[in-house]
Amino acid sequence: MARAFLIVMDSVGIGGAPDAAAFFNEGRPDTGANTLAHIAAACAEGRAEDRRSGPLKLPHLDALGLSAAVALASGVAPAGLGVDPQGLWGAATEVSKGKDTPSGHWELAGVPVPWDWHYFVDTKGSFPADLVEFVARAAGTAGILGNCHAPGTAIIERLGAEHLRTGWPICYTSADSVFQIAAHEESFGLDRLLQLCRDVAPRLHAMKVGRVIARPFTGAPGAFTRTPNRRDFAIEPPAPTVLDWVEVAGRVTHAIGKIGDIFSHRGITHLHKGKSDADLMEHLIRLGSEAEEGSLTFANFVEFDSLWGHRRDVSGYARALEWFDACLGRFLPTLRPGDLALFTADHGNDPTWSGTDHTRERVPVLGHGLGLRPVGQVAYADIGASIATHLGVAPHGPGRSFL
Repeated sequence: MARAFLIVMDSVGIGGAPDAAAFFNEGRPDTGANTLAHIAAACAEGRAEDRRSGPLKLPHLDALGLSAAVALASGVAPAGLGVDPQGLWGAATEVSKGKDTPSGHWELAGVPVPWDWHYFVDTKGSFPADLVEFVARAAGTAGILGNCHAPGTAIIERLGAEHLRTGWPICYTSADSVFQIAAHEESFGLDRLLQLCRDVAPRLHAMKVGRVIARPFTGAPGAFTRTPNRRDFAIEPPAPTVLDWVEVAGRVTHAIGKIGDIFSHRGITHLHKGKSDADLMEHLIRLGSEAEEGSLTFANFVEFDSLWGHRRDVSGYARALEWFDACLGRFLPTLRPGDLALFTADHGNDPTWSGTDHTRERVPVLGHGLGLRPVGQVAYADIGASIATHLGVAPHGPGRSFL
């Protein structure tokens, strides 16, 4: 019985979103953002030489059709790539009104977001007074710190010492529909931070805020470091997703990385976590050999986004892409005849762009296991429908299989 592997390269966009002009980074519209093509150009021009060198090297992804997908999405041929495709390839366009993690993942899994997310648009004094009071009361403190838009590492550096002195949680947001709480694992306590997020999440979800995110850190002033114990408390998907469809059909589902958090642990038989993408890759390679017949493995590799995209680190992003591609040399041989592995992304995060937020882009659709098969321009939801069709499970929702 065929197996399926749906692998999200978090934020690896390929440009060309038709509605990019409606999305902004520091007042600049996302029109022209192209995560993959701009990284490739920087590498080819010698502008990404930190612990790597030369043109971007992605032989496995390129062989599946990555360069062709970028050209299809945006009309741009990425520098240094461009071998003839040997796999399934295309480009997917999102319809949900967000360039965030839940919107992208839910729609990839067959369920576009039917509502408008709530955003905290004010960059300072971002949260209403009643919400600030509610969070402080839940934390058992006299107030909160932050209350603004900020990159996570920067706000910890700026307010970490005050947090240690007062014990108040650091609360901040971004252009995404998120409420993030940072706290020191030792002085505030990791369990206390997770419970605080768990307690305030229902109120934020009722406001249609997509995620409450726990952001623990350690260290001392001048040397604070975020830990791998991040936890996302996401609003539940509005309808059953491909994970639910597969599980209801009596099949096994495996979730790697933050997939469990994104889908509120619905439709998940086994959860596989790790402290890094390297740990998650070992899970993926192992499941390539061990996953049950007829099963779905759904993986997210977050560090493209969290470590390199938001920090606008082009060299770091290029290194991560090359590491991931090299690992495919270990993963792809584990697949059995009849298996399908689809590689895609949930949004963009162009490290050459202004600001520090996600960018609105199309995403690649690259498949191993079905031979050369151009699928053209498809919808995000078509990916979930295609996974279900491959597994012999009835798809639901607006997606249509491109197989």
